[in-house]
Amino acid sequence: MDFSIRAANVEDCKDIARMVLELAEFEKIADHVKITQKDLEQDGFSKNPFFHGIIAEVPEQQRTKEGHTKIGYALYFYSYSSWSGRAIYMEDLYVMPEFRGKGIGKALMSKVAQLGLAAGCGQLNFTVLDWNKSSLDFYLNQGCTDVTNDMGYHYMSCKGEALEHLAQP
Repeated sequence: MDFSIRAANVEDCKDIARMVLELAEFEKIADHVKITQKDLEQDGFSKNPFFHGIIAEVPEQQRTKEGHTKIGYALYFYSYSSWSGRAIYMEDLYVMPEFRGKGIGKALMSKVAQLGLAAGCGQLNFTVLDWNKSSLDFYLNQGCTDVTNDMGYHYMSCKGEALEHLAQP
């Protein structure tokens, strides 16, 4: 399978938005997606971006039946661990179903790891759904560890009205 991995640019936001929705549909949470192509353009490609992205692309002759050549992506951002310092967080890793099992997901994740190491990061963090056994197995095969199992940490979130309430003095 011929494919390339490259940095995302603002022109990719339409395809990123499409694939974000495809990922959410796969995860059975499509109704949770609130971002738009415009949000991605503003949040990822402004002077101080909130995230960075990479794209997996195939040549025109391998495009999907819908005409897509952008067939995978990863979104990431830099974070910090008070224990170990610089870290990179992979928010999404997605490859369209018909292109899975061809090394594209591994190539995307490898590129995020390379970018993290180049920035002096000592760890790559991400979440995975507990029912997604194929992804869990894939990550474990890459040498990743399950922090929930190993250390008992749970990923927490505070949003919407709860965030507004928390922000009150």
